[in-house]
Amino acid sequence: MKNTLKLSAIALALLGTSAAYANDHTVHVGGHEHNHGAKEAKASAASAEMADGEIRKINKNTGKITVKHGEIKSVEMPPMTMVFGVSDKAMLEGLKEGDKVKFNVKQEGSNYTVTEIKKAN
Repeated sequence: MKNTLKLSAIALALLGTSAAYANDHTVHVGGHEHNHGAKEAKASAASAEMADGEIRKINKNTGKITVKHGEIKSVEMPPMTMVFGVSDKAMLEGLKEGDKVKFNVKQEGSNYTVTEIKKAN
C-alpha cells in the first residue's frame, strides 16, 4: 500500500511538471514568470534586428522598391539585390535612390513585403 501511494505521488508530480513544460515552457521562479518559448524568442529577435540595405530604385506608383541588402535573418535570405513590395506606399515618402536604410520584411508564400523601413543613421 505504501508503495502504491509513493508511485501515485511520483506520477502526479511528473504529470504536473510535464503539463507546465508543455504549456510553452513557462517557468515560475520566485514569483516571476519566465517564458522559454523558442519560437517567440526567435521571432522577437528577428523583428528587433532590422536588415541593412541601400535603395537602388523606387517606384512609388506600384509600391515596389529595389534594395541591395545584407542578410535578412527574419526570412533567412542571403545578401543580394531584390525587388520588394511595400505594405504601405506611404513608407516610400522621403526615401530616394542611394539612401542607406534599415528595414523589416515578411514572407507571404513566394512574395516578400517590406513592413518597415527607415533611413540608417
